[in-house]
Amino acid sequence: MRNTYPWYGTRRTGATRASPLASRPVYAISIREPGGPEVLEWVEHPDPEPGEGEVVVDVVASAVNRADVMQRQGNYPPPPGASEIPGLECSGRISALGAGVTGWSVGDEVCALLAGGGYAEKVAVPAVQLLPVPDGVSLTDAGGLPEVACTVWSNLAMTGHLREGETLLVHGGSGGIGTHAIQVGKALGARVIATAGSPERLQACLDLGADLAIDYHDELPDEVAKATDDRGVDVILDNMGASMLTANLASLATGGRLVIIGLMGGAKTEINLGSMLGRRLSISTTTLRGRPVEGPDGKGVIVAATRDDLWPLVGQGRVRPVIHEYLPAAEASRAHEALDAGGVVGKLVLVVQDEDGVLGG
Repeated sequence: MRNTYPWYGTRRTGATRASPLASRPVYAISIREPGGPEVLEWVEHPDPEPGEGEVVVDVVASAVNRADVMQRQGNYPPPPGASEIPGLECSGRISALGAGVTGWSVGDEVCALLAGGGYAEKVAVPAVQLLPVPDGVSLTDAGGLPEVACTVWSNLAMTGHLREGETLLVHGGSGGIGTHAIQVGKALGARVIATAGSPERLQACLDLGADLAIDYHDELPDEVAKATDDRGVDVILDNMGASMLTANLASLATGGRLVIIGLMGGAKTEINLGSMLGRRLSISTTTLRGRPVEGPDGKGVIVAATRDDLWPLVGQGRVRPVIHEYLPAAEASRAHEALDAGGVVGKLVLVVQDEDGVLGG
């Protein structure tokens, strides 16, 4: 994992101090057409204005998520009303407040959960989706935190009800979600088993605190049975869907909870409900991007819970961002190429400006 970026913090040719952004064109990534990484273009966009209950953030950093790749390919359009610009999270400084916003001020350093728009110099975001930058985390690194933090906390703690002393199985343990979930599981007092696909990624899971790492090419139920004395695991966080459903159900302990957050392995398969009834198993399927902002299941509730319950663990250093590499936001295509190629451990962070306000596009 590379935690340095030589160009960051240096004034490259053409670099411009970011303030005030209003005096210059605002740039963001556009998806020219569905396709490969080459369809991502850094072009001029309208200057966003805050609506009621919103703020505008001058973006310091964003990060690449698997959903961005699916959107680029034409397989995951933004929810109605959301920005067409990719990017589900960002960090930066508040530059404008919309009507009705309280508790935040212009100049506050924040990170934010987004429905889109993070690959940009500016983004408008509902104030309830803002988070303070956690203690001990740089403003740049915070750009890769909100999406994974809200996803993991909402699914492990709020949906999966993971408890101290239980066993958690995390699929894709070396990815952005997986590296975060391993740490959260350990911080909650669970035993953590992670899956990955190469010796290097298996070791990365162990280095993050996983008690056991299983090659996903192996027979999962057999490996889980050996690791748990035939008991099974209590909670599974799964990003594969159909291709892993049978193996996941066979790996659960009585009363176990399967939480599906992705369909990389397909959406349709058969299920034996009888085996679930006898062992009191449950399946939850969740998504974050398409949720409403407000309401009992809205993003605002999840962001508030993440701030109240997970942010103290981040501040204590028990859960940290895992950054694979930093890249200029204008070169988002390179980050997508890396994610497409595989082997990324943690997050790819897209830097828009350095923390002193020097634009890197």
